Amino acid sequence: MPVMTVVLFALMIGALVDIILRRDDQVKHLPKIVWVLLVVFLPLIGSILWFVIGREYSQPVNLGGFGDPRRREKAAGSISSTQTVRVKTTEEELADLDREIEFHKQQDRIRQLEAELEQQRRKQE
Repeated sequence: MPVMTVVLFALMIGALVDIILRRDDQVKHLPKIVWVLLVVFLPLIGSILWFVIGREYSQPVNLGGFGDPRRREKAAGSISSTQTVRVKTTEEELADLDREIEFHKQQDRIRQLEAELEQQRRKQE
């Protein structure tokens, strides 16, 4: 039983530290203070909810870390911080697919017409 207590306490402390270190734009669904209160008053449920739905996972927090600093500089230089990736909506994806289908239909029609033209040339010879 003491092992479960230590694990629960470590989970709660980990969740609290993670909540406090996160920027406000990296916290989802509730304000940070509400997440802190949830973890303090309901340690197991609050901590699990925080790690499952409360935090943003897309951008890791860089706290310095270990390793060769040249590797970090190289990685930072290869990806500009001003670059943004635009995700297409479903409608845009469908429109792209429709354009691609139309293009391939036109290419098939061109091949078919070229084949007919070649047959007519052979008949005339």
